[in-house]
Amino acid sequence: MTAVEQRPARAGGSRRAGRAVAVRTSLTAWLGRPLADFHLLLAIFGMLTAIGLIMVLSASAPDAVAVGESAFSVFKKQLLYVGVGAVIFLVVLRIPLRTVRHGSTMAMLVSIVLLGLVLTPLGTSINGTQSWFKVGPVSLQPIEPAKLALALWGAHVLVTKRALLNQYRHLLVPVVPVALLLFALVMLQPDLTGTITLGVVLMSLLWFVGAPMRLFGVLVIAAVSGAVVLAITAAYRLDRLQSFLNPEDDPTGGGLQALQALYALAEGGFFGKGLTNGSSKWRYLPNVHSDFIFAVIGEELGFIGCLLVLGLFGLLAVVGLRIAARNTDPWIRMVSATLTVWLVAQAAINIGYVVQLLPVTGITLPMISSGGTSVVTTMVVFAILASCARHEPEAVAALRSLGPGRVGGVLKLPAPEAYKPPPRRRPSRPSTPPRGRKAAPPPVDERRMAGRHAPPSEYRRRESRKAGQDRDVRSRRRDGR
Repeated sequence: MTAVEQRPARAGGSRRAGRAVAVRTSLTAWLGRPLADFHLLLAIFGMLTAIGLIMVLSASAPDAVAVGESAFSVFKKQLLYVGVGAVIFLVVLRIPLRTVRHGSTMAMLVSIVLLGLVLTPLGTSINGTQSWFKVGPVSLQPIEPAKLALALWGAHVLVTKRALLNQYRHLLVPVVPVALLLFALVMLQPDLTGTITLGVVLMSLLWFVGAPMRLFGVLVIAAVSGAVVLAITAAYRLDRLQSFLNPEDDPTGGGLQALQALYALAEGGFFGKGLTNGSSKWRYLPNVHSDFIFAVIGEELGFIGCLLVLGLFGLLAVVGLRIAARNTDPWIRMVSATLTVWLVAQAAINIGYVVQLLPVTGITLPMISSGGTSVVTTMVVFAILASCARHEPEAVAALRSLGPGRVGGVLKLPAPEAYKPPPRRRPSRPSTPPRGRKAAPPPVDERRMAGRHAPPSEYRRRESRKAGQDRDVRSRRRDGR
C-alpha cells in the first residue's frame, strides 16, 4: 500500500477520534452545569413512570379479562396511584428540606403506630400476610412509608450525634433498637421482603455514617443466622429455598415462577416479540404485573428493553451518589445516598430473582411493578432526591442569582436555601491537647507568687529587701546604745 492510499484512512480515523473527543468534552461540560443532576433525575423519573404504566397495561390485561373484569381495571388503578403520587411529588418538591428533616421524628412515630395497628383486626390479610389497610378499593401498606421514615429519621439522629459516633452506644442507640422494633413488627405480619428492604436502609445508614467494618460483620452474621432460622421454622419459606436450588424438581409447583420467567426471557430474544405479543402473561406466569414484570419486559421488548431498564437504574445510582458527593449538608448527603442505595438495591433484588440469581422474595420493581403504596412512596423518594439535587452549592448559587430556570419556572419552585453549618458550642471544660503535641505552660503571675514557687527574680528582690531591713535594724541598735 502506498502513502497516498494510507492518507484517507488516517484522515478518517483522526476525524472519528476528533468527534469522540468533542462529544466527551461537551458531555463533561454539560455534567458540570449546576442543575445537571436535577434534570437527569427528572428524566429518569419520567422514563421509569412511562415504562411502568405501559408494561402494567400490557401485563395485566389478559389476567383481568380471564377473571371477568375490564382489561383496563388494573391499569386504571395504577394510573390513579401515579396521579396521586405526581401531586405528592410536586408538593414534596416545594417543601424545604429543613422541614422534612424536622418532621422525620413524627413520621417515624406514625410508622411504628401503623405497623402495630395493621396486626390488629383493622388490618387485612392478603395471600397469608396481614400487611394492608383496606378501605373499599383503596389499600395502604404501611411498610413502604416506614422505609422512608427510617431513612430520614436515622440520618437525622446520626448527623445530630456525629461528634459522638466514635462510641458504640451513641452509634447504635437509638437507631438500631428502633430498626429492630420495625423488623419485629414486620415479621409478625409476616413479611420477609419488607424486612429485607428495611435491613438495606439500616445498613446504608451505618455505612455512610462511617461505622467500623467489624460492626457490619456482626450484622451480616446475625442476618444470615436469622434468615436460616426463619427458613427452617416456616415450611413455605423452606419450600421456596428448595425450589430456588432445584426448580426442575417441581416445575408445576414451587419452581413454576422461576422456570416460566426464564422461558419468557429466552423467548424474547434480542428485540422481543413486541408489545402485547407476549405469552407468559396469559396465566402462565403468576403475579406477572407485580413481582415478575421484568420477565414481560424481556419477552416483549427483548434484550434491548431489559438493557434500557438496567441502564436507567444504573444511571440512577450514579446520579444519586453524585448528588450526595456534591452537597455540603451532612444530612442531605446521607439521605440522598441512602435513598439511592435503597431503590437500586430493591431493583437489583427483583431482577435477581427473575433471572434466578436469588430466591423469589416478592419485592417489586420500583416505578414499574403495579402497586399503589409502592409507587406513591417511590415517587416521594424521587421528590426528595430532586430537592437534594437543587440544594447543591452550585445549584443554590445559580438559582438565587439567575432565577428558577426553565423547569423551576414551570413548576414554580421556590429558591433553595444555602447550607449554614451549626454554630460551634463552647466546651464546658478545658479540652485535652491533641496527641503528639505538648500543651503550652500557663502564664506565671509573679505578683501572686510570693512563696517558694516564685521565679528567681522575685527571690532576689525579696532577699535584698530583707538584707536592707536587717541593716537598718542593726544600725538603730548601735545608735540606741
